[in-house]
Amino acid sequence: MPIWIPVTLAAASFQTIRFMLQKVLASVTLTPAGATLSRFLYSAPLIWAALWAYLSLTGDSFPALGAWFFLYAVIGGASQILATICVVALFKARNFAVGITFKKTEVIQTALVGLVVLGDQISTLGWGAICMGLAAVLVLSKQAKADAGPWWQHLTNRAARLGLGSGVLFAFSATFYRAASLELAQMDAPMRAGVTLAVVVTLQVAMMMAWLLWRDRGEIARVWAARRVAFWVGITSMGGSYCWFWAFTLQNAAYVKALGQVELLLSLLASVLFFRETVSRRELLGMSLLMLSIVGLVLAI
Repeated sequence: MPIWIPVTLAAASFQTIRFMLQKVLASVTLTPAGATLSRFLYSAPLIWAALWAYLSLTGDSFPALGAWFFLYAVIGGASQILATICVVALFKARNFAVGITFKKTEVIQTALVGLVVLGDQISTLGWGAICMGLAAVLVLSKQAKADAGPWWQHLTNRAARLGLGSGVLFAFSATFYRAASLELAQMDAPMRAGVTLAVVVTLQVAMMMAWLLWRDRGEIARVWAARRVAFWVGITSMGGSYCWFWAFTLQNAAYVKALGQVELLLSLLASVLFFRETVSRRELLGMSLLMLSIVGLVLAI
């Protein structure tokens, strides 16, 4: 089994736990921006400590980073910040499992962005599976109560806008993270992932702190006050992000994100078992279609 497969499965597991914790933070104490900052702020020291330990054990030195690396890192980091804010805000509009499903439009977007930016190719079977995933999203786009009018009108509701927007932004972040890691081709995959992640998270902390200092200084204090939960957001964020970055260095980002949709099943379990939310038959149908698209993409690899 190629190593990127278990690494991706681990990333999806970490990410599900992190989104659960962020849902708690957003619904109880923090704004979407504050919950997003907690992810980066509490993971950054842990990431640098792990990278320092790795360099000490291997005797390697920190690599020289070029302008293209930083450009890709900034674009990817800013896109991820905006995408995460959209997802946290989405949790207040729809239930947890469906919110994650809307976010999963990132697979479709990542395939397109990866093709344009990096020339990553997708097979015919892969594109067919991606279209099935799009059909699943259209099923999920209709609100739980019977809404009148054509289906495309329901893509303009707040939940759909947040979900689809997060998908586009996550697609840009995944593609540009892969591009940044490929700039470090002289290093082994675990080291490339660690260096890229450390730099990106540091940039994200700086960007989020600057924004909140300008717009909402009190939120920074609330992030610190919520540290007992936010610390675990940082732990799970570090584990998940490192696994995603590692997988991106080894495989086409669209395929990595496609396999990562196993997170959908985990989020469904979390929605029912932890948040006591109900999932309708229509939502189950959409999720089933999306899972079929995952199977098709795995077969296409």
